Amino acid sequence: MQDEPIDPFNGDPTDPAAGLDDLEEDAEAEPLTDAERQDVLEDLSDLEIYQALLSPTGIRGLVIECEDCHEPHYFDWDLLRGNLRHLLSSGRPRVHEPAFDPDPEHYVTWEYARGYADGVHDTLTEGNEEEKE
Repeated sequence: MQDEPIDPFNGDPTDPAAGLDDLEEDAEAEPLTDAERQDVLEDLSDLEIYQALLSPTGIRGLVIECEDCHEPHYFDWDLLRGNLRHLLSSGRPRVHEPAFDPDPEHYVTWEYARGYADGVHDTLTEGNEEEKE
């Protein structure tokens, strides 16, 4: 199974982004520091938890405010996972573009997802403590 979306221009000689591959190869990417690598691994772990908890409620992924264009970018679970794995392997983020006409109702922020997961954890912990008494 492929974690990333399939490139619709793969092998097409008229690929409008063909020159970007050369730019990426020429760019000297600094490898991730140990701390940055650990942060990405933690994000991947958190993402699994968020997806498990939020997908059944109709949430399709996360929305992230882009630092470059100052627009919200909507990522479904698999695309975000693929982007994080790419960052781990290459040391740099992917070139991105906003999703086409996403329904913002189906996406939440990292902060919301983290708070939701914390709330579920706290509820389960409280339930276990009450059973012990």
